[in-house]
Amino acid sequence: MQEQVSISTAEDNADSTTLASRTFDSIKADIISGQLAQGSKIVESDLALQYGISRGPLREAIHRLEQMKLIIRVPHAGSRVVTLDTRMMEDIYTAREALEGMAARLAARLMPDDEIAALSALLDQHEAAIGETDGKAYFQREGDIDFHYRIAVASGNRWILENLNGELYQLIRMARHQSGQYPARAPTALAQHRQIAAAIAARDEELAEILMRRHISGAWQIVKQILEEQHD
Repeated sequence: MQEQVSISTAEDNADSTTLASRTFDSIKADIISGQLAQGSKIVESDLALQYGISRGPLREAIHRLEQMKLIIRVPHAGSRVVTLDTRMMEDIYTAREALEGMAARLAARLMPDDEIAALSALLDQHEAAIGETDGKAYFQREGDIDFHYRIAVASGNRWILENLNGELYQLIRMARHQSGQYPARAPTALAQHRQIAAAIAARDEELAEILMRRHISGAWQIVKQILEEQHD
């Protein structure tokens, strides 16, 4: 009897963990896409109803999102979705330009030929996806289908990878989701990605770094303009 109770408890805990993980993924996606607006207050009862989840797993999901800085806990005011202000994003993009520039340089030195070929094929997939939006949007899901993630991994530098794909990554994805829908940005960003990939394929370390830095700097100018328009 004791064994049956233990098994049942373990199964319940596993179900709760799985539910919390699914809810975490759903809320994260909604924050990044703007479905949950920046600065909006986190009301547990509303979210529990919206995502069809009990308070326990929901709180676990919220805690993980706080660790990623997508949700901010304000003393005496509760929790809110993070707001991407100009100062925060300028700091992030400055760090991103340096880190991703070096990642591109190292990728040109170290990336195996088969992975370079796969990178080019990935950009073909991105081009097709952009075509489906009539060139109006360029948003990459996270992980191996993210061009920037692939290059960070190819750098072989764990400090670059941990910084780019740790706490910064989801905040960057929020900004990229906005800039990716900016008029004419999608084809421009794709063309720049192809230039970077070509420099990596040519093993031109210096050019790969310069092109990546230029790409990130240009993205920052768009994000800055978006933020300024939002706060006018």
